[in-house]
Amino acid sequence: MSETRKRWILSIGGAAVLAVVLLAWFVLLPDARPSPAPPDRVAAQGRAAAPLTAAQTAQAFLDRVRRGDHAGAGALTDNAPAATQALTDIRTALGAQGVVFALDPVEPAAGAVEAQEAFTTTWTLGSGKAWAYSNTLRVVRTGETWLVAWTPAVIHPRLAVGQRLAHLAAQQNTVAVVGAGGAPLFTWSGTDLAPVGDTRVDPTLASAIKKGATPATGAGDGVVAAVDANGTPVATLFGTAPPPAEPVATTLDPKVQAAANAAVAGAGKPTTLVALRPSTGGILAVATSGGSDGARAFSGLYPPGSTFKVVTADAVLSAGATTIDTVLPCPGTQTIGTRTIRNADFDLGPVPLRTAFAQSCNTTFAALAGDLPADALSTAAARFGLAADFSVPGLNTQTGRVPPAGDRSEQVENSIGQGTVRVSPFGMALVSATVAHGGAVTPRLFTGVDTTVNTGYRGPAAATVRSLRTMMREVVTTGRATALAKYGASGKTGTAQFGDGTQAHGWFTGYRGDVAFAVLVEDAGAAAPAVDVTGRFLAALG
Repeated sequence: MSETRKRWILSIGGAAVLAVVLLAWFVLLPDARPSPAPPDRVAAQGRAAAPLTAAQTAQAFLDRVRRGDHAGAGALTDNAPAATQALTDIRTALGAQGVVFALDPVEPAAGAVEAQEAFTTTWTLGSGKAWAYSNTLRVVRTGETWLVAWTPAVIHPRLAVGQRLAHLAAQQNTVAVVGAGGAPLFTWSGTDLAPVGDTRVDPTLASAIKKGATPATGAGDGVVAAVDANGTPVATLFGTAPPPAEPVATTLDPKVQAAANAAVAGAGKPTTLVALRPSTGGILAVATSGGSDGARAFSGLYPPGSTFKVVTADAVLSAGATTIDTVLPCPGTQTIGTRTIRNADFDLGPVPLRTAFAQSCNTTFAALAGDLPADALSTAAARFGLAADFSVPGLNTQTGRVPPAGDRSEQVENSIGQGTVRVSPFGMALVSATVAHGGAVTPRLFTGVDTTVNTGYRGPAAATVRSLRTMMREVVTTGRATALAKYGASGKTGTAQFGDGTQAHGWFTGYRGDVAFAVLVEDAGAAAPAVDVTGRFLAALG
C-alpha cells in the first residue's frame, strides 16, 4: 500500500471518529429551550408527568378556586360546566373580598377509588367579617385520574341540589309597604320588593313606593343563607340580620286597586283610571292597560272634552249671571263669533242649566262662556287644582294647563274642553275630588311623608259646590251616564276631539262616597267606553 493511500485511509478514519464523538456530544447535551412542568403534575426527569394523586387533586382544585380560576377548577371536577358556573356565581352572590382554604391532605390506600379530603373555608365578606367553616371534598378515581365529585355541598356542606348561597342584607318576607288600613302591599326580598298576593300595582307607583321604602339598617350586617331556586331562604348559615324596618305606609287601597285593574282590563284601547280619596287626598289606585302607563296617568295632557264643563259651570255660576235652574236655549248648532258649535245630534230647546249640563249641551255652555272675560275659565280651573303644582314624593305630576283665551272664539272652544285646554287623568280626578270634598285637596302617596305644595289652590265657593254636586248627580240619574245610576255615583261624561277632529277620546270623571276618579279611554270615539269602564270599577268596589 502506498504511503499516499495510507494517509487517505487514516484521514477518513479520523473524520469518522470525530463525527461519532460530535454526535455523542450533541445527543447528551441538554435542551436549551425551557420546558415548564405542566401545572398540578409531579414530573420526573426523563419520563412523562404522573397523574395527580387524590390529595393533589383536592389541593389543585382549592388553589384554583382561591385564585379565581373557576374554569380551571371546574376542569378538575366530574361536572365542569355546573362547577364552573356555580363557582363563578358564588363570589358575586356573597359580595366576598376573597377566600382561603386549608386542606388536611390524606392519600387513600392503594387501589382505592374514592377519598374524603377535609378542608376549612374562610370567606372574607364585603363587611370585612370572616366566615369560616369545615367541609369535605369527595374525590373519585376514573382510570388513572382523580376528580372532585361535584355537588353544591362542595361550596358549603348544607347546600342541597337546586340551592345556592346568598348574602341577605335584610330579613326576608317582612312587610315593607302597607296600604290603607295597614293592608300589606309589598314584602322585602333582600333589598327588592315583592308584591303581596296578585294585586298589580302600576310600575310608576311601584317605583315611587320603592324609593320611599328603605331596607333595614343598623345592628347586624346581613346574613349568608342557603336559598332555593326562587331565592327563598332555606337556612341561615352565618351572620345577624338587622331588625326589620318599619313598613312604609302608603295611601293605596288594595281593594280599590284590584277594582281598577279589573275595570281597565280588556278595554282594547289605551285606558287609564286614577282614583283619589277626597277627604285626605290619598292616591287610592292607578290602573292602565292597552299601552297606557303611569306617566300618562300622572302627567299626560289631553283635551278633556265635556268633563271640563264642571269648570265652565263654576265660571258661569261664579259670574252670577245664572243659576242651575235658569232656563237657557240648547239649539243643535250655534255660531258664536267665528266659531260654530254643534251638539251630538240633539236639540233640546229651552232647558234649565242643570239639564243642559246633564245632557252635555255644547251650545248652551259655549254661549254662556262667550260672554265671560278672557281669563274666566283659567281662573275657574285654578279653583279645581288645574293650575296647582305638587311634589308628590317619587312621582312626576302635572294636573293641567288652562291659559287665558286669546279671543272669543278660543274661549268658546275652551268652554267645552277643546281649544287650548289640556288636563291629565290625575288632574281630572283632582277636579272631582275637589267637588266631593268641597274644597282644595292635596294629593299624597305616603301617609308619613308630606306632599310639597309648590302652587296651591283654594277650591270653589260652597254654593257653587252644592250646585255642581246636584248637576253631576243628574248626569247619572237622567243624563248621559244613566248606565251608572244603580251605582250611586255622580260625575260628568266627555268626548274630546283631537288631531284633525275625526277622532275623539272618551272620558268620565266623578265620585262616589270618599272615592273620586277619572277614566280616560284614548281614541274611543265617544264617552261610552269610559262609562263602561267606570261601571266595571264601581261594580267591583261593591
